[in-house]
Amino acid sequence: MKRANLSLPQLGLIVATRGMLAAGGMLLIANRFSEAKRKKMGWPLLAIGAISTIPLAMGVIHNITEAKAAVAEAA
Repeated sequence: MKRANLSLPQLGLIVATRGMLAAGGMLLIANRFSEAKRKKMGWPLLAIGAISTIPLAMGVIHNITEAKAAVAEAA
C-alpha cells in the first residue's frame, strides 16, 4: 500500500479541485440550463479543476516517494 503524508489544507485542496472537475463536467452534460449558460459555467470550472490538479498530483507523488525513502531508511 502506498502512503502519502498530507496536511489537512492539502487534502482540502485536492477535494476542492476534484469537486470543480466534477461540477464542470456535470454542468456541461446537464439539461437544466440553456446550452450557453452551461458552457459559460461548465468550461471554466472544468479547466480550473484540471489545471490545478496537476501541481497537486505532483505534490502527492513527491510525498509518496519521500514516504518510501523514509521507510527504506528505517528498515
